Amino acid sequence: MNIATHTQNGIVILEINGRLDAEHAEILKNEFRKLIPANSKFILDLSGMDYLDSTGLGAIVFCLKSCGEHGGVLKLANLTDKPRIIFEITRAYKIFDIYDNLDAALAAM
Repeated sequence: MNIATHTQNGIVILEINGRLDAEHAEILKNEFRKLIPANSKFILDLSGMDYLDSTGLGAIVFCLKSCGEHGGVLKLANLTDKPRIIFEITRAYKIFDIYDNLDAALAAM
């Protein structure tokens, strides 16, 4: 898994590419821990994420919880078909703001 981070209009965008699974979940959590003290608006761009397991979903939930604890906002964009199944099975889609594309997520901020 690879995470590319950039800022657009004061919003931190984390582009997740590859597998977000038990082997890689801690990478996302550590990256988020570094960013959360100085930022409050985040979008996870999931267009390059081709696999998600329950541990990976747990890492995304960690990001959401961290945002809430720091008064921040987290939105998801570009959730692809295979990872979307995990969100549907677990009903996690109910706790996240999920947008079809990055532009829609940016506009919602």
